[in-house]
Amino acid sequence: MEIIRATRTAEQAGAYYVRIQAMARKHQIPLDVEFDEHDTPDTKYIVIVDDYLPVATCRLYAIDDRRLMLGRIVVLPEYRHQGLGTLTVREAEKWAKELGFQTAVLESRENKIHFYETMGYVADLSRKIVGETFTCYRMEKEL
Repeated sequence: MEIIRATRTAEQAGAYYVRIQAMARKHQIPLDVEFDEHDTPDTKYIVIVDDYLPVATCRLYAIDDRRLMLGRIVVLPEYRHQGLGTLTVREAEKWAKELGFQTAVLESRENKIHFYETMGYVADLSRKIVGETFTCYRMEKEL
């Protein structure tokens, strides 16, 4: 497995591929919902590649000078339960810290809260976010 800090178009296409295969297709999410104003040529992505195939991804973008949002954390179904989600988030946190951010923020579906808690994230269950596709809860972690 190779971890890529995707900043070039070809690498970002890998992130998009994983999201389409694992989320848009599985949950019937329209492309204009899956890809939003935070998907730009300047957005940073982590992509994990198995040989030539992108298999996991995470999107990173600044909320402000101190906080960075991690989102669209996705692993292809056939690669789940191999630690790739954890690896993806850890690499995103490392990059965020190198960029000078102090807090990582994410929005987790209810059934994934425990996964993020095991990595040190704290859920704010009073901040329920009802989106077009999922209901999520805001979680934060000091880096």
